[in-house]
Amino acid sequence: MSDIEARLQELRESGLYRRMRHVSGPQGSRVVLDGRPVLLLCSNNYLGLADHPRVREAAADAAMRWGAGAGASRLVSGTMTVHRRLEEALAAFKGTESAVLFGSGYLANLGVIGAVAKLAAAGAVAGPPVVFSDELNHASLIDGCRLARAETFVYDHCDVEHLAWGLRQHGGRPGLIVTDSVFSMDGDVAPLEELVELARGHGVRTVVDEAHGTGCLGPGGRGAVAEAGLEGEVDVVVGTLGKALGAYGAFAACSAAMRDYLTNTARSLIFSTALPPPAVAAALAALEVLQEHPEMVDKLQANAGVMRDELAREGFEVAGSCTQIVPLVVGDADLAMQVCEQAIEAGVFAQAIRPPTVPAGTSRLRLALMATHTRDELRAAARTLGRAALQAGFRPGAGVPLAAAQPAGHPDERLPAPLAGDDAAAAAA
Repeated sequence: MSDIEARLQELRESGLYRRMRHVSGPQGSRVVLDGRPVLLLCSNNYLGLADHPRVREAAADAAMRWGAGAGASRLVSGTMTVHRRLEEALAAFKGTESAVLFGSGYLANLGVIGAVAKLAAAGAVAGPPVVFSDELNHASLIDGCRLARAETFVYDHCDVEHLAWGLRQHGGRPGLIVTDSVFSMDGDVAPLEELVELARGHGVRTVVDEAHGTGCLGPGGRGAVAEAGLEGEVDVVVGTLGKALGAYGAFAACSAAMRDYLTNTARSLIFSTALPPPAVAAALAALEVLQEHPEMVDKLQANAGVMRDELAREGFEVAGSCTQIVPLVVGDADLAMQVCEQAIEAGVFAQAIRPPTVPAGTSRLRLALMATHTRDELRAAARTLGRAALQAGFRPGAGVPLAAAQPAGHPDERLPAPLAGDDAAAAAA
């Protein structure tokens, strides 16, 4: 047995082996999965725009007008008319002076965190910069911290007191606070007002990843930052085009000066081919549809409320979520997969999420609601998930979302948070 085969066998035995499932047709609320029709409950196509007629037509038209690819990086010949149009539209939507497109959300976070940390380091006199990162931040944020060449302080999830303690411990050194706005595995929202207030008080910058907030929360879907009344108060707001906006790519919304700085220093922007015109045009059309129909955001959140209520009736613990992401924590990785497979057999696809995507012992089914789901579909799905759990040998409600089960006690009494490169932080990815 080769070392590769041995490692794969270890993954199988621990319940962590993964395979790619095959979806036939477009990403709608119902799809054909590996030849089986199912209700889709794990897509980030939150508003159903990935297969919206206007979005599809815009992508097709862009391919005919501008071609299938951009052909070069943004700083060579890859910046085309359609890129500028989308950047201007996103800046207006997010209430910032400017915006700059990246190839993906992962690339955006790598580039932004590294560039902003470098900016902090340039004027450092009290010591090297520090990146303050929530322990449940997405893997792209964690990897951005790792590559930033700065010290990283990982604060307890959404724990403002622990963050304040960390800021004090680092004695006024320059840095930045980095957080998701909506946490992708628990569905809770960061305390953005308190984070921005701490940043102001300690003279550090803020980077907020709105991947799961853009198009889903706030007035007109402008995100959790807008919902908190903080438009223009966050140094860089990262957003994705591949979730609620149904296309692909990402952006950083910021001041004009910050845009120019990122354009000159963000390595993941400088050394990547620009987004293909069809994806850019599709995102622009999706943004227009969202602005014309803001009621889609209300429908999405109403659907999330329906699903939480129905799951609670089935006995599931869903108190940690307040958004369109609803985790059903099972705990054991293999058991979570069994629940997932039982649900698929019954016509509901809710993917099991296991370490290292979530911390060990918190494997779960991650439900992602869409505005295009009907209430009847969601009620039936909740009953199906309840039966699937029992058939797999899991009692609904036996698992508690990590976001709803934080440790008690003053942060000064706890152990210091690990660095982002440590195993504990990696497990939070």
